[in-house]
Amino acid sequence: MSSRLVSLMRVAPAVFLPTLVFEIGMGALAPMIALSGRGLGASVGMAGLVLALLGVGQILGDIPAGALAARVGDRRAMLIASGIAIVTLLGCALADSLWELALGITATGAVNAVFILARQSYLTEVIPEGLRARALSTLGGMSRVGAFVGPFIGAAVVHGRPVRDVYWLALACAVVAGLVVLFVPDVADPSATHERRRAPVSVRSVVVRHHRIFLTLGLAVLLVASVRATRQTVLPLWADHLGLSPSATSVVFGLAGLVDTLTFYPSGKVMDRAGRLWIAVPSMLVLGLTQAVLPLTQGLVSLTVVAMLMGFGNGIGSGILMTLGADVAPPETRSQFLGVWRLCSDSGSATGPLVVSAAAGLGSLAAGIGIMGAVGVAAALALIRWVPRYSPFATTGTRDRVRAEPAGETGVRRT
Repeated sequence: MSSRLVSLMRVAPAVFLPTLVFEIGMGALAPMIALSGRGLGASVGMAGLVLALLGVGQILGDIPAGALAARVGDRRAMLIASGIAIVTLLGCALADSLWELALGITATGAVNAVFILARQSYLTEVIPEGLRARALSTLGGMSRVGAFVGPFIGAAVVHGRPVRDVYWLALACAVVAGLVVLFVPDVADPSATHERRRAPVSVRSVVVRHHRIFLTLGLAVLLVASVRATRQTVLPLWADHLGLSPSATSVVFGLAGLVDTLTFYPSGKVMDRAGRLWIAVPSMLVLGLTQAVLPLTQGLVSLTVVAMLMGFGNGIGSGILMTLGADVAPPETRSQFLGVWRLCSDSGSATGPLVVSAAAGLGSLAAGIGIMGAVGVAAALALIRWVPRYSPFATTGTRDRVRAEPAGETGVRRT
């Protein structure tokens, strides 16, 4: 067995397995939250708002997640997140009113932010730089597998039973994920992280010190995340516009998700060997252009082809935002930095679908989709402009240049 495989296999039980289990629970929740809201008397619009609170909670939790991981350590933060998730999901399962469910969903989103941040920071620390993109792409791939498999397991659980039973499934996944983190040995050197965390730095000081990165590359990250999140909105909306049945829409969505899930590891390999831009830019161009041509589709076949191309564009970009964050995050304040980094990403994920929804509300769904297609191209240009400036692994050329120069404190070139 090669040393590379051993390196990835060593972190698989501690990182990839709990990630997969936790995301299966989150994936099972996603299509059921709105339905459970409806079961508590919510209107269609209000049920959609309850679903959106999962993302709102994640945005609210990003900064505190970074501060928590910096103070107690990545592994302990994952344990805390799993424990609190059990409480929040129990609240969702037992909710008797809409406001109780809304509160539980928001809190679950915030807890999910802690789990995501902690495992990203942990993996960034323990994996060699030469395997970083493959490791983080695999981490992103586990999230995709969970999001793909979770709804099927959730559908089996609620078949002939109350919709709220899906929260018990998610709770069980949180328990199993927490137990895995608790009992699987930590592959990091505890003394190496303890020294850095003796005097935690405030998130505000990290933002001030690295404001140029957040205002430039952080903006690119926001654009990337907005385009990636929008694909999940535009596909079902356009399928409905074409008059396709819900079952046909589900098949199209499933095929796109399958392509998305199958492409994460090869993209990480390309990023490690050729550089981040060789995946980041094609991913955005494919996503942007496929969204731009989506309004030109006229039926099931053409929609399926475009949807699968969207899945390919998103799949090859698996882990790219986490990888770029790991490239530029200063080791001594990694967790706080990644908390702000994830805030940029999650804000974009929330913004993109809002643009499409607003355009649809004004009577032009096609215009909203076209705008996000243009944003995809703009994101590719922003990546071309800013990634080589800050990431030493943007291309093989930047990597060789950085290795030939004296290394800075964070390994990031600044202006």
